[in-house]
Amino acid sequence: MKQNILRFCISIVLIAVSLSAKAQETETIESVEIVESIQDTIPRHKNKYGLRIGIDISKPIISAFDDDFTGIELVGDFRLTKKLYIAMEIGASEKSGEEDYLSYTAKGSFAKVGVNYNLYKNYGGMNNEVFVGIRYGFSAYSQELNEYTPNYYGSYFDIPTYTANIKVDGLTAHWAEFVIGLKVEMFNNFFMGASIAMKKMISQEEPEQFQNFYTPGFERVYLNNTGFSFNYTLSYSIPIYKKNQ
Repeated sequence: MKQNILRFCISIVLIAVSLSAKAQETETIESVEIVESIQDTIPRHKNKYGLRIGIDISKPIISAFDDDFTGIELVGDFRLTKKLYIAMEIGASEKSGEEDYLSYTAKGSFAKVGVNYNLYKNYGGMNNEVFVGIRYGFSAYSQELNEYTPNYYGSYFDIPTYTANIKVDGLTAHWAEFVIGLKVEMFNNFFMGASIAMKKMISQEEPEQFQNFYTPGFERVYLNNTGFSFNYTLSYSIPIYKKNQ
């Protein structure tokens, strides 16, 4: 009799444990289903993928106020992934300047191509960028020696300036750039941006009579064939497709 009572008690305990476990499992499944249901009702923002084109507004502004410079530069990029963009700039410029004992004019066109990587984490459908990038640059241009003054060291007389008008066409230059910049979406698909580029000349062709002081696209050539430039852009993005953020 005692054994039957003991078995009955054990059976009751096992059934209670089993029912409790089953209840906890049911609650867990229901909780997961509720969470998933809530997540499904939350709108997911999508990243826009497409072509963005624009213009460097600094060059027309400088051209309007500086008679020695004329230039234009178009910019563009295409989004490959959430963080990575293919970037390109094309343009043309003409620059006249003076150095010690000579004046010159450089004129030509250029193109730069590379990639940008966005370091900024966007929230809630934002499309801003704080990026770093690299570029390969190429320029085809001409250099003209307008005037020169012979360097007569120790002369006590006035040294005359001669008109040269020596022009050399068909020159080329290749360089690399490291770029840091930002782009902010001011309105839907409309962006303002700014960047600075640090440059290193890889190779360049120079006239025999004088050196290159300015190369279109590279701009001012400093010692050790280095240079830098600024860029201020207005651009518009043409969305092609979207992906979940």
